[in-house]
Amino acid sequence: MSFIYKRAIPPLEEILRATSVSPELSAVKKKRDKLVADVISGKSDKFLVIVGPCSADNEDAVCDYVSRLAKAQDELSERLLIVPRVYTNKPRTTGEGYKGMLHQPNPEEAPNILEGIYSIRRTHLRVIAETGLTAADEMLYPDNYVYVEDILSYVAIGARSVENQQHRLVCSGFSVPSGMKNPTSGDLSVMFNAIYAAQSSHTFIYYGHEVETDGNPLAHAIMRGSTNKHGESIPNYHYEDIVRAAELYEARGLANPAIIIDTNHANSGKNYLEQPRIAKEILHSRRYDASVRAMVKGLLIESYIEEGAQKVNGGVYGQSITDGCLSWEQTEKLLFQIADGC
Repeated sequence: MSFIYKRAIPPLEEILRATSVSPELSAVKKKRDKLVADVISGKSDKFLVIVGPCSADNEDAVCDYVSRLAKAQDELSERLLIVPRVYTNKPRTTGEGYKGMLHQPNPEEAPNILEGIYSIRRTHLRVIAETGLTAADEMLYPDNYVYVEDILSYVAIGARSVENQQHRLVCSGFSVPSGMKNPTSGDLSVMFNAIYAAQSSHTFIYYGHEVETDGNPLAHAIMRGSTNKHGESIPNYHYEDIVRAAELYEARGLANPAIIIDTNHANSGKNYLEQPRIAKEILHSRRYDASVRAMVKGLLIESYIEEGAQKVNGGVYGQSITDGCLSWEQTEKLLFQIADGC
């Protein structure tokens, strides 16, 4: 077997010129970056809500969805900082299935990564231009970060990537917050090792260069639950889980201790309808204990226009083609409840 070279990817400079960020949009991003960073560092007491589809599969539907988030942000700006979840890469445990907009800009057509690069940049830029919001994305492939570095305000490292050395090293060069998820095993020491690595300086090979970083003090924890040897979900959003994670933070002496809690995945047992209940329990824990309130900075929520999920060729506008999501109506109600309860 061998590699089949399908097409050459143009130099980065050519791609960035073709999908350039205007000075106006750069100014929006700079302002939003500071807002998110201030929440993670504790300079702001706003509550961070990273919310959106399991995977961004359709530019029009994603922008429609984020425009609704923007209206909610305007109404809830005193208490919440909303970051749209525009995830353009989708991890697949077996390697099969839809891998996200980067791989397949049209989910019903064959992979085309070159067009995918342009597609994810167009989508992110359109989100900023039409809504004034900058997004979060997952860094599934570290080498691809160069294509979105100038348009993201938050980066997540997934449960299957957090142990990877290159992910940790690349995060050390970010200028925006990076959430490191606990691995699927639930071993919190792995997550805290990743945070430590991301907050430290490193020298390594990146995008064909020897690079040096000075560490990202905004790297922090995302609690997403775990899976035991029988494949059963074990949540870690309960009060006792948060207190234990806070103790580990203190023992490590890491900068800017912060926890974001994922209300879906193993925390919900992959039942997306549990997300509102889980969010309310987390808010109760914050009200109960001032130290938990100071530590838990926000939530991750999976939501789209239509509730649930469909197959790739399902034909329902604004419904997830990967994991199930809350509907917009459910999400809007939840956002107002979070604002009231945080």
